Amino acid sequence: MNPSKIAHVDMDAFYASVEQRDRPHLRGKPLAVGGAAEGRGVVAAASYEARRFGVRSAMSMRRALQRCPDLVVVPPDFARYRAVSRQLHAILADYTDRIEPLSLDEAYLDLSDDRAELGSATAAAQAIRERVRNELHLTCSAGVSSLKFVAKIASDTRKPDGLTVVPPSKVLTFIHPLPVRRLWGVGPATASRLERRGLHTIGQLAALSEVGALQLLGSRGLYLWRMSHGIDPREVVVERARSSRGSEHTFAADVHDPPAILATLEAQLGRLVAEVRRNGEHPRTLTLKIRYADFETVTRSHTSAQLLADEETPRHWLRELLGRTDVGSRAVRLAGVTLSGFEAAGAGPQLVLPLDAPDDDTHF
Repeated sequence: MNPSKIAHVDMDAFYASVEQRDRPHLRGKPLAVGGAAEGRGVVAAASYEARRFGVRSAMSMRRALQRCPDLVVVPPDFARYRAVSRQLHAILADYTDRIEPLSLDEAYLDLSDDRAELGSATAAAQAIRERVRNELHLTCSAGVSSLKFVAKIASDTRKPDGLTVVPPSKVLTFIHPLPVRRLWGVGPATASRLERRGLHTIGQLAALSEVGALQLLGSRGLYLWRMSHGIDPREVVVERARSSRGSEHTFAADVHDPPAILATLEAQLGRLVAEVRRNGEHPRTLTLKIRYADFETVTRSHTSAQLLADEETPRHWLRELLGRTDVGSRAVRLAGVTLSGFEAAGAGPQLVLPLDAPDDDTHF
């Protein structure tokens, strides 16, 4: 059985690039798409000209303007971005019917069947990039590999407007020098824990024993250790089941009043509970998100098979989780609620050793 040929296609600075394409006077200028600074807006996307000043997505617009006083700020136009996204996916569909969208501007593709008869996944990815440039007048970057997480890392390697191919025989050579933070599923907390143990690169994590990884991070450590050895059994999923429903609210001014914060959260929770019940969904996990005025963000979660047993149970757990935060002693900037775990917990896919890599990667 031959290894899969998976591509990750990611548009370059998508929202900002669409704005610069459609407004020629903005080309070459530092640009941010997002909310106004006076309204406590955040950056949704930054052009590459703005990124040179350290402007990044999810940054407060106020901070972005401090870093780049000449920054041009434009409000988002999601209807236009969705229209461009539909054009992108129409192009992708000419090369495979196995597409897993991740957002408006990125997707995984399984190119194993060579639907376009180009001879290789590399040629297909290159053709996609050329069509995006010629038909949409935008650029995208792509990564091609036999593993999903490697394809995603590869697409980010030569941004913007790049193509990186990592055939099976080169996977470990490619990933081992990279920071451990580049592994799929490694967040800031896990990265800090690994780095405190001297595990700064993926290769250093791979050098641990399997038992050592399990002892360090439990089942999560074992999963990451296997990825560091080039094991990722996840396939491109054409129809993705919804994994969560959430709602967030950014306050116009920092809030010190716990009852006001709770009222906002309960209103969000009420809407989410009504939505999941209307759709016949059965979430098992309630997660609270609080962002303090200094931008520190914390989450608190509770999981129960009886999460929505009655009207009061979810509200009870929301209040319980809120009590585990510093709300009341610290000002709050943002509050949010997420319901997740719609499918019953079970064993994940069986992890198997990767197939032997072919000697000739020329046609990967």
